Amino acid sequence: MSTSERNFARRIDLTSLQLFVAVCELGSIGRAAEREFIAASAISKRLSDLESTLGTTLLYRHARGVDLSPAGESLLHHARSVLYSLEKMQGELSEYAEGVRGHVRVHANISAIVQFLPEDLGAFTREHDAIKIDLEEHLSNEVVRAVQEGAADLGICHIPDGTNELQTLPYRHDRLVLIAPAGHPLATQGPIDFAASLDFDHVGLHTNSSIYVAMHQAALEAGRSVKLRIHVTGLDAMCRMIDNGLGIGVMPQRAFELLQAGIGSRLCSVALNDAWSRREIRLVARDFSTLPVAARTLVNHLHTPAATHDAAEPLAA
Repeated sequence: MSTSERNFARRIDLTSLQLFVAVCELGSIGRAAEREFIAASAISKRLSDLESTLGTTLLYRHARGVDLSPAGESLLHHARSVLYSLEKMQGELSEYAEGVRGHVRVHANISAIVQFLPEDLGAFTREHDAIKIDLEEHLSNEVVRAVQEGAADLGICHIPDGTNELQTLPYRHDRLVLIAPAGHPLATQGPIDFAASLDFDHVGLHTNSSIYVAMHQAALEAGRSVKLRIHVTGLDAMCRMIDNGLGIGVMPQRAFELLQAGIGSRLCSVALNDAWSRREIRLVARDFSTLPVAARTLVNHLHTPAATHDAAEPLAA
């Protein structure tokens, strides 16, 4: 900041800016004086001093009130921005003084919600019980769109191509496996290529899910198609359909292990050789540095355990 800019900032009085905005919003010095509990003459003096400091007319005064000059319209825009920033700063600093509190909107894909978030968010809320988290489940591409449009503060998902305008941080890795009934021809085989499953009926997730997109692309590269017998909306439903002989399916290994408790040994998982079967789940934001304190606190919590997890299970090339 130059010397002239510093001098200008020192000459601007924040109380005068607040009163100027009040007069503009109400269209009258008298009405602004009533709302702000200050004498009209005091407001008039402050506005005159502000005009003198800026060297230009800000308001046209008349019997019915005031009108903005072109310079006044410009100042109103900047004054509102400055006052909003001050309110935001005060709010965030008070969070530090009173203990971090706030509200974070999180959208995540089903893989993150089933496998990792219950434990991670549970631990977070035990440490920060004043922070409210609103969690919604969406497909990965919908999570990204929600972050882009500001409908979510934070996204947690497998990142599709074409999201370079967003910032991301590592969260977890997961591995996709083939799920089949214990007596299925593929059940006793070691790691297989996904193409080997294309002779059999599949139970699949929504066609826009990242798992289905990867399966479909792999089938195209093999010159085949997925024999999709039924679509389901959740991983537990997929397991039940497979358990009842409606096909085989692909899901994250940890999710299957968590769901297997209710199924017993009737289903088994088969490792896949395909590179796309090992995935990275990432935290997504428009700009992590501008998130509210509560959201940044959650990001720090979720990002920290990822380092330990990633070291134990590096992402395959």
